[in-house]
Amino acid sequence: MGREDVSARCSAVEECYEFMLAYAGQGLSGKENSRSSGEVREYLGRAVEALSGLAEAYKAAVKQENLQPAERYLAYLAVLENDARNSLAAIQLVLAQATISSQLVDNLNASIHLRALLTDLFLIDEILKPQPLAANPA
Repeated sequence: MGREDVSARCSAVEECYEFMLAYAGQGLSGKENSRSSGEVREYLGRAVEALSGLAEAYKAAVKQENLQPAERYLAYLAVLENDARNSLAAIQLVLAQATISSQLVDNLNASIHLRALLTDLFLIDEILKPQPLAANPA
């Protein structure tokens, strides 16, 4: 586990969100036997996998990379855990439905939980990218 694991998990969730944006715009009832209906479940399933263990992967990356001050990075862990848990619950609720309509996906996209998680992911993905050494770190 390390930077690459966290980055891959972030990418999986971001790709799912991008697919869901397109799916939401199709106006599907979810009852269609279309390729998109199966694909949305696949993307959501990959997001579930990525979110399961995301916080642990972040914690391992902080330790492996010896990011300092560690307490600041680890304090953010509680935020990430909470947002990932909330988003995971929402995604699993959608996956439990017999049909996944465009409207249902649009509502998931609009969820404050998912939006908070995406912001978390953008932040940690950027922070965990290799950075040039600063002359005077803040």
